[in-house]
Amino acid sequence: MPMQIILTQDVDKLGKAGELVSVKPGYGRNYLIPNGMAVSATVGNVHRLEHERKQIEKRVAKERASAQAIADRLNGMTLQFERNVGEDDKLFGSVSNRDIADQLKRAGIEVDHRKIALDHPVKALGKYEVEVKLGAGVSATLKYWVVGKEK
Repeated sequence: MPMQIILTQDVDKLGKAGELVSVKPGYGRNYLIPNGMAVSATVGNVHRLEHERKQIEKRVAKERASAQAIADRLNGMTLQFERNVGEDDKLFGSVSNRDIADQLKRAGIEVDHRKIALDHPVKALGKYEVEVKLGAGVSATLKYWVVGKEK
């Protein structure tokens, strides 16, 4: 039997903040509600939600604006990673989403490495693009080069 909850923030593949949705009871009770992503849909919470909807909309708009500002910076940025290479330009090691997040942090942009949608670590020289999901429905495309270190 599904459980009715009210989302307090956007949740991927489920809904936007302020929506009333049905989820499996374990997902709502054990994950969404304890992590502050939702509240149970009691009569009191439904009435309070109607009252708080404007504040939620303002907060979501502010989050979207800050995410869009970061996305604009990332879209115009190109990173470069130097790695040791062996024969046939084979990399020793790889470039992972953690490496990308660390280099972005040094550039003054805080992005959680889990939001960098890199399917598998890069193990070859070349130019690459990766999608960075910033939340609030905003994503950016980050370009980066993997080059060999000068010996």
